[in-house]
Amino acid sequence: MTTSDPVPAPFAQFRCRVPASAIDYNDHMNDAAYAQVLTEANELFLDALGMSVAYREATARSLYTVEMTIRFLREVSLGDELHAETWLTSHDAKRVRLHTRILSADDTPIATGDSLYLHVDTEAGGVRPIPEDRAAVLAQVQAAHEGSVPAR
Repeated sequence: MTTSDPVPAPFAQFRCRVPASAIDYNDHMNDAAYAQVLTEANELFLDALGMSVAYREATARSLYTVEMTIRFLREVSLGDELHAETWLTSHDAKRVRLHTRILSADDTPIATGDSLYLHVDTEAGGVRPIPEDRAAVLAQVQAAHEGSVPAR
């Protein structure tokens, strides 16, 4: 991503189908599977920000999830199609916050997730400031996303 090409609001590239492994004894998606969908959607968003696996490999720095709050809004079943919308809601020198909505094929909200990440130096250990080039991208994306985050 370049600074002339912000990540759109919402970021909506994630899609999946509910697999058999995600179904519980009540015949709907289990709570851990909701967390997995949110994690995968957020990872795709972080990749678009240039802060995913390639970033870690190049810099030995990474974003670590330190908090995730999930609101379960609706049941989904085996084979249901899901997609996600993600927004950058805030960031500072060491933190990134995302809001993600999981939606059904007909755009019915299924769940929401609010995630907090810390920027970590994986070699030295500990939380470190986000480099200026990534901070500039975050600032541009957050500005593009402001005002479009749905009510939680």
